[in-house]
Formats: sequence, structure tokens, C-alpha cells
Amino acid sequence: MDTIIGVRIRFLTSTPLDVRRGSGTYVGISVLADALRTLGHTVEFETPRLHFPMYTLERLAYNRGLRPSAEFDLTVGFDLDGYRIAAGDRTHVASLKGVIADEVRFERGLTRLTMSLQARCERLHVQRAARVLATSRYSAERAQEFYGLAELPSIVPEPINLAEWRRQWGGPGYPPLSWVRLPSCLPSSTVPFTVLFVGRLYRRKRVDVLLRAAAALRGRIPNLEVRIVGHGPCAAPLRELARQLKLEGTVTWLGDVPRTTLAAEYNRAAVFCLPSVQEGFGIVLLEAMAASKPIVASLAAAIPEVAPHAALVEPDNPEALAAAIETLYRSPERRAAMAAEGARRVQQFDAPLVARRFLEAAAG
Repeated sequence: MDTIIGVRIRFLTSTPLDVRRGSGTYVGISVLADALRTLGHTVEFETPRLHFPMYTLERLAYNRGLRPSAEFDLTVGFDLDGYRIAAGDRTHVASLKGVIADEVRFERGLTRLTMSLQARCERLHVQRAARVLATSRYSAERAQEFYGLAELPSIVPEPINLAEWRRQWGGPGYPPLSWVRLPSCLPSSTVPFTVLFVGRLYRRKRVDVLLRAAAALRGRIPNLEVRIVGHGPCAAPLRELARQLKLEGTVTWLGDVPRTTLAAEYNRAAVFCLPSVQEGFGIVLLEAMAASKPIVASLAAAIPEVAPHAALVEPDNPEALAAAIETLYRSPERRAAMAAEGARRVQQFDAPLVARRFLEAAAG
């Protein structure tokens, strides 16, 4: 299918088309669309025209207004979007960026209630679509488990635009910067040893585990600096926890940042940390690998698939997370080896390669 030029593709998504609200889902969809266009195909987005204070209401209203279209060779509905028009359309593909029924298990309160409603719609979508795609084997298995699919969805990973990241870092070389040139990667009593987290602040991301690990590490890494990029519903309680743990001089809350600032944050980091217990894929892992950063993460969900070379630790265990970070702090050789392996491994996720795989799987 990658040799065919001019496939007309319709993308259906109610995910906000910006990093601040759309997070990794937005990044994956937009990078995929750009790569497909570069390959000579047409991609048109159909997104919500009406906006509501509650995201779930906006998604439901958007789907209610969708109509089938014969103008396209392929319709791709992301996550739940397209569930009302999928039945009977042999060109309709359900592409799961995550599995909402899996994600909802880790949430509480209103977030859990609204996500449960979304999961019901997503179930209808994958059952009605002609083909179903997932970004990892973990997500494919969860979709089959929670949504009662007879067959495992096809697996197409998330893409990363390596050329764009190289431009952000200021040159065509790969990797963009070697870790040995970064002073922040060297244990020192004066230079900060920076641990970076990037993601939406949901319960399942377990930023609280990182904060408790940071509290344990203050006496073991005197120059420790933890920088947290992202916002979300758990921002306020996480900041309160940091205050209780007396981390004011250790943790920096950056909130949502533009792409250039994000690239700079990866650049200055010594270690990237993802303590999440639920990841359908984890685009931030690819970004850290592209930046040649060693990774400490939970041995959970899709993380071992995406970053098997990382230091993977028991989930929900602050001391295990702290020990892994400290080990990397004290071992420049291990950091170097992990960074090099990540830089090598991430090339298989380059956007043009993934876009070809996506089109082949979506076209059946």
C-alpha cells in the first residue's frame, strides 16, 4: 500500500489538537498525519465544532454529528470517535491510542465516571469497525479482554518525527547531542543531577511515587533536581504532597510548555523517569530515547515493549524507583550504554516507517 499515491484518508478525532490538552494522543495523531501527507496521501481532519466545559459531553456531541462520507478511501476513527457510523462501512478503521476501559481502572471520582462512559462508546466502536489497530501488544490484549474482540487488533506503534527533533536540537546529526557533552549527566556536588518527567498529571502516571523517591534521594544525591513537565487533574494534590515532603528546593513544576522548551528540558536532563502504571504506548519514551537519555520506568503496561533497555522497576515502589535512579547517578558507564541503546532503538519508530505500516494495516 505504501507504493500507492493519493489515498484519501479521513481522520476522526475529538482529541484536542494541541499538546496541552491532547497530550501524547495529539502528538501521535498529528505526526502520523504529517508523515502520511509526506508519502503522497491526503489526510483531512474532522474535529468538534462545538465545545463544552466537560470533555466527555463534547466527545458525545461530536460523535452524534458525524455522518458517513463516500469522498474518502479510508476513514480512521481514533479511540471512541466514529462509533456511531462504523457499522457496515468496510473502509472504517478504529485506531486505539490507548484502551479507555484499561485506563479507567486507575482513576477516581468524576474522571472515573466520565471515562467509564467513554469506554462504553469505545467498545461499540471496535466491535463495529471493519478493522482495529492498537499501538502495542499490551493495548491489543487489553482491547480484546475488555471489549470482547474475537481477534487481536493489528499492532502499529506510535511514530516520532526524528527529523523534527533533530531540528529542535539544532543539527542534522543523530543522536542530536551525546550525553558525555552534558555536564548535568556527571555526578558533581555543584552541577544538578536532573530527573525529568513529562506527561499529563493523572493518577495512573504515579508522579506521587516519583516525589516520594525524590524525598528518599535527597540525602543520597545532594544535587538532585526533579523537573516535571505537564498539567492535569492531579496537579493540585501533587503540589501539596511535594510541600508535605519538603521538596520545594528539589522539584520544579513547569506545567505545559511549548515544543522548543520541551526539547531543552530533554536536553538538560540526566535521566528520564516514567513511573506510570498504565501506558498504552508512551510517546515520551520515544522522545527520551531520541534525546539519548537513560530511562527509569515502571515494569508495567506497554513500557517494557517500548523501552526494554530501560531500568525497569516494580510499580508503586518509591524505594525501588529511588534505587534505580541512584544506580544510574553512580554509574556513568551504564547511563552511556542505555543512552546509546535508546538512540539506536528509536529509529524503528521514525514517522515515515510507521506511516507505511499504519496504511498497510488500515487498508487490510
